[in-house]
Amino acid sequence: MNIYIGNLNYRVREDDLRQVMEEYGAVDSVKIIKDRETGRSKGFAFVEMPDNAAGQKAIDELNEAEFEGRQMVVKEARPK
Repeated sequence: MNIYIGNLNYRVREDDLRQVMEEYGAVDSVKIIKDRETGRSKGFAFVEMPDNAAGQKAIDELNEAEFEGRQMVVKEARPK
């Protein structure tokens, strides 16, 4: 399952997010989207989880949860 995580604090690193998501199950990849020119985080990320049930549990429990001082938006990513 591909999960979108938005409204992230700009200081959050991929390792930080991986630790949070691994509490719900295996994580294939974590990608924080960065600005091409500045290299700074754009405040959102995508996380791939192989188990759909674990992914859905993470979405249910983490959506609107506070992380690093900001309320996250967590939902299933829509295909491009």
